[in-house]
Amino acid sequence: MSEAGDRPRRPGGKPQGNRADSGRPARGAPAGNRGPRRDDGKQRHSGVEEKRLWTRGGTPARGDRTARERETPEDRDPYGTQSVRPRHDDPQIPEDGKPGELDRVARAQLKTLSKENAEGVANHLVMVARLIDSDPQLAHEHALSAARRAGRIAVVRETLAITAYSIGDFALALRELRTYRRISGRNDQLPMMVDSERGLGRPDKALELGRSVDRASLATEVQVELAIAMSGARLDLGDPETALRELEIPQLDPETAYPYSPDLFDAYATVLEDLGRADEAELWWGRSDRASAALSAAAGAGDDELVEVEEEELNDGGELDQVDGEEEESGEGEPRPGGTNEGE
Repeated sequence: MSEAGDRPRRPGGKPQGNRADSGRPARGAPAGNRGPRRDDGKQRHSGVEEKRLWTRGGTPARGDRTARERETPEDRDPYGTQSVRPRHDDPQIPEDGKPGELDRVARAQLKTLSKENAEGVANHLVMVARLIDSDPQLAHEHALSAARRAGRIAVVRETLAITAYSIGDFALALRELRTYRRISGRNDQLPMMVDSERGLGRPDKALELGRSVDRASLATEVQVELAIAMSGARLDLGDPETALRELEIPQLDPETAYPYSPDLFDAYATVLEDLGRADEAELWWGRSDRASAALSAAAGAGDDELVEVEEEELNDGGELDQVDGEEEESGEGEPRPGGTNEGE
């Protein structure tokens, strides 16, 4: 999850030119006497051939375009900052915008910036968190502004990826997520990368990317999100049977609800419906609704650890019967930490 706001869910559907010569002479050539360029990469000044020079750090001397062209894109722009540097007018920060609203983990990453710059970046990240649901396009403008100020900060690139994803710019989202992973060394946004490949109409690449990381190394909620994304890619390929199997993971537990459970239950119901198993799909949608209601009630009560969820059934008279879950003495019926138990 990004520190700037909740991660958006699955996309609903599919969603640099050559640099001109700077005009400067190569080092060692007088400004007013730039000789004709030859095909062998040398210049002639008053009949003397001059080889291109390189600086001590390994970068080409000024004017040596051919050396620049021999560099790989990664060597030329290792942090991917070039993609967020074009001219951009910063959106306004309202008077009630406060950098202190930013998550403390994100604030810690901004400590490498100057105080003034860190405050400006924090203001834009706070606005992303406020606007991501109501006005994703404006949130994206704020994320772009933050990235122009702090392109080497992981949370900033992650936030830009999330806003790009939310407005359907899957190419930018994928590029920024790759940069985020390169900077942070984390795979927690792998499900969004897979979904971005889907958004670009490349389900085969999405599956390949999803299989590139050992799922056991991922946090539980990331494993669930990845299963949903992989299932979606299978549906894109017209393979609902395999899509269903992608979702049949240990976390698909109707008796226990976690924050990720409603989305998992919904995805499972959707595939069941595609398979023509409408009755089973309705059952899982009902479980999703009950889990969502219980989790919302728990959040309102300030109880993030445990809440009882009771599953209701119709009796012969068409009235609701309440089915209470009975806990076994062995402890097998006890709720797992962080989840909610649903009676059978």
